[in-house]
Amino acid sequence: MNFLTIGHRGVMGVEPENTVRSFVAAQQAGLDLIELDLHLSKDGALVVMHDAEVDRTTDGSGPIAEKTLEELRALDAGRGERVPVFEEVLEAVQSPLQAEIKDVAAARALAEVMQRRDLVSRVEVSSFHDEAVAEIARLVPGVRTALIASRYGTDVVERAREVGAATLCLNIRRLTLEVVEHARKADLRVIGWVVNTQDQLRLVRALQLDGATTDYPEIKRTARFTA
Repeated sequence: MNFLTIGHRGVMGVEPENTVRSFVAAQQAGLDLIELDLHLSKDGALVVMHDAEVDRTTDGSGPIAEKTLEELRALDAGRGERVPVFEEVLEAVQSPLQAEIKDVAAARALAEVMQRRDLVSRVEVSSFHDEAVAEIARLVPGVRTALIASRYGTDVVERAREVGAATLCLNIRRLTLEVVEHARKADLRVIGWVVNTQDQLRLVRALQLDGATTDYPEIKRTARFTA
């Protein structure tokens, strides 16, 4: 299998994260997948943003869940970009997507879009939350899922197997050969995040991971020379 490079919130190291501008830049850079984050607005729109609040990435303040889509659209998400909805991203780029969901409610909203638009082959769904992964798998037969973990031990492999995830997306700062070997025995794919330097890239290649999530498009160009 080829080593996958995944654009973290697009290419958030050089463009405003989770914006159409960032996703288009990731596609133009040739990254294999584009990762994005999904939350529900007050009126149930599936909006693309990482945090539960808008404060860090826009000129607004307050929780996404307390704002309507119209209110969210009025915000500047960086360089004049607007907060996109998921379906807008589907139209803006053709790349495969890795959509991170924050809870079961987002899983249900995403499931509706995936079934209506037949996205099983294009969209992999990821989450830190076991119950969200289990819910999307229940609602969308054949969906590819990934369990994300920041603080973990070898038990993360059992957690992934219990919810039917085929992939682990793991914080490289805690990654060990023991965890990787345990995942391999369970036939799980392993992606490392966030890989932004040559030393980090050498680490994930030395551990023979299946891919890396990165903030910078340069990782795509150098990954094939690093083994």
